[in-house]
Amino acid sequence: MTRPTARVLALLELLQTGGTHTVGELAGRLSVDERTVRRYVTHLTDLDIPVRSVRGRYGGYRLAPGYRMPPLMLTDDEAVAVLLGLLTTRRTDRSSASARAADSATAKLRRVLPARLTARLDALIDTAEFTTGTQPEAPAETAILLPLAEATRAHRPIAIDYTDRNKHPSKRTVHPYGLVDHAGRWYLTGHDNDSDEPRRFRVDRITAVTTLPGTFTPPAGFEPAADLLSALATAPYRHDTSIRVQGTLAQIRPLLPATLATVHEIDPPPSTPDPWVRVRIRAENLDWIPPLLAGLNRPFVIEHPDTLKDAARTLAHRLTTAADADDRSA
Repeated sequence: MTRPTARVLALLELLQTGGTHTVGELAGRLSVDERTVRRYVTHLTDLDIPVRSVRGRYGGYRLAPGYRMPPLMLTDDEAVAVLLGLLTTRRTDRSSASARAADSATAKLRRVLPARLTARLDALIDTAEFTTGTQPEAPAETAILLPLAEATRAHRPIAIDYTDRNKHPSKRTVHPYGLVDHAGRWYLTGHDNDSDEPRRFRVDRITAVTTLPGTFTPPAGFEPAADLLSALATAPYRHDTSIRVQGTLAQIRPLLPATLATVHEIDPPPSTPDPWVRVRIRAENLDWIPPLLAGLNRPFVIEHPDTLKDAARTLAHRLTTAADADDRSA
């Protein structure tokens, strides 16, 4: 968008706030001279936008009473894609400038969308949580995500068609507590009435949603994002490892993936007064753990399994071989 065009649209945005705006005020807000403001007004009137000139000491420009911009013609999928980008920026980039810009853009988007879609997007704004700034790698279908958001905000039970990791389909009745975007995927947290237990469902595996009659009361103080991270960190994996690492809980915890590692303080060994922690990591394969441990740059002891010790020796041998290699052989 060229700068003059952007400023014409910025002028329209200022006029839509209501009231009469003096030429001097508009010139200052747009960083142009008064003659340019009048030219921009002509551009708007050429587009059949009813800008009215108000004469007198307190005169200036205003929009005709009752004028509203026509609804922004976005499909549901397009609107959700734009909104999720804004929400990700607002919730994961805490710098004041970025947060203010995301809030302002979200407000503008809501003003020009059809009322039907705005109501559904408001439900998503109110219920979505983010654990990282990663954009979804497995985008949820809008036809699934929006009904989930509406039911979550209204505390309405839902029936879902779900396919688990083993490709087994099932029909579930759920009390939805929250929607969480974690590491590029959307998750629904809630109470599964069929098993009578808390559950987390990957939204991309939900193929149908039906809102059921009635309402429910979510548990007091329930935090969907924290619940999801805790569940992922304790989920069963092929390997369960244990490592002692020298350092405090505050030093080590931020260095490890919260969804796969738990960290606990332990008594230091008799040979040193320095603090140590025990790290438990669950993983499907072990190849990535030795580089992670080396990256901690702290003394560590692998307690189990022996296969992790073997993986660490393999990495050490590969690094030693590379360091001792003759450059001329490359």
